[in-house]
Amino acid sequence: MSEFSVEWLALREPYDQRARNPKVLAAVAAALQHRSSIAVVDLACGTGSMLRAISPRLPAVQAWRLVDNDIGLLARASMGAVPTGTRITTMPVDLAHDFESILDEVTDLVTCSALLDLVSADWLDRFVVEVALRKLPAYVALTYDGRATLEPADPLDDAVVGAVNLHHRRDKGFGPALGPAAAGEAMARFKRLRYRLTRGRSDWVFGARDQKIQLEILAGWAGAACETGRLPLADTMEWLTRRRDLIAGGRSILRVGHIDFFATPIGNRRAERSQSNNTSSSSG
Repeated sequence: MSEFSVEWLALREPYDQRARNPKVLAAVAAALQHRSSIAVVDLACGTGSMLRAISPRLPAVQAWRLVDNDIGLLARASMGAVPTGTRITTMPVDLAHDFESILDEVTDLVTCSALLDLVSADWLDRFVVEVALRKLPAYVALTYDGRATLEPADPLDDAVVGAVNLHHRRDKGFGPALGPAAAGEAMARFKRLRYRLTRGRSDWVFGARDQKIQLEILAGWAGAACETGRLPLADTMEWLTRRRDLIAGGRSILRVGHIDFFATPIGNRRAERSQSNNTSSSSG
């Protein structure tokens, strides 16, 4: 199953929603609660899972620009039900080469999920600088951070996960990917540009009932490990067979590490002025 296929995105969405860090979500909601309306740009939107996840926590009137380079995924995103008061615009854009102009339109929040571990250091520099130049807050969710634990343990688990993390740094269309280092690199860049950060883990946790997604993930890991050449093919396939047997027997527990963070500019005059005006109006 492709990492970006409709089927894979649908399979992972309920686990993504469950994994999102509640402290980080609360920080997003609190930062925007005084606004009467909000304009959101969601980069690499897929089928619109970010909108479905956070729109209930945002002001009632919302305008979303859903951005992706996959027209098929954008079509799916535009077909979904949306809350009353929410307007959606889909935008086919090659994010590797052109996302800056999207931020020039009225924007109050930039979001992305499961994106930054796929991008290069150069692209991340562009992203952080362009967001900071406009003093925009950014909610970045579900960035893979390289942590993975499997129970019961197998002697090859660490070697396979290590090979997967190496493979994750290959070019995904943005240049050599940051992979598991992405969340830390992004937060460090925002801090240097005077952003306040709220962060927290957003791990996937799969148990006995989550057989289908475990099978998909572990098959993908085995394929990635083989492509690196760090493990003999026979050893990797034997590892996958053992793990599949554990899944079939309802004995497998899998945790995959992710990080969420919310970065907001310190001294955002527009946000402070908006909050002050709203407070003055309500007190009058």
